Amino acid sequence: MSEGKPVANQVRIDKWLWAARFFKTRSLAVHAVSGGKVQVNGNRVRSARIIQIGEILRIRRGEEEFTITVLGLSVVRRPAVEARLLYEESEESMRLRQESARMRALLAAGQSMPAKRPDKRDRRKIREFTRKDDDDSDNK
Repeated sequence: MSEGKPVANQVRIDKWLWAARFFKTRSLAVHAVSGGKVQVNGNRVRSARIIQIGEILRIRRGEEEFTITVLGLSVVRRPAVEARLLYEESEESMRLRQESARMRALLAAGQSMPAKRPDKRDRRKIREFTRKDDDDSDNK
């Protein structure tokens, strides 16, 4: 075997997604592919599908969505800088991700976390308040 980066001619999509660092484990990559969160050239695929260079992938991970083109194949997980060389994200995809992140940040800016967890007295007040609302809706 030669030293250096192991590169294969054929790589399963779940292994590639793991090697390209889209998912932390192969198991998460398999669940994403089988759940329809990964599309190749606009079609749902199975986790055993062989990926080719030049294919376009659409990956949804939580609220983020990536549209990428496969530039390289690898079966091993390398550092993030090297993993980034395996694909190229489209400009529109980057713009949409940044815009949605900004919108989420703006929505979260108006909300603040409570200073502390409710204690026993506060929980009683919360229960009393919510039950009062339920009673009011039953009377209407």
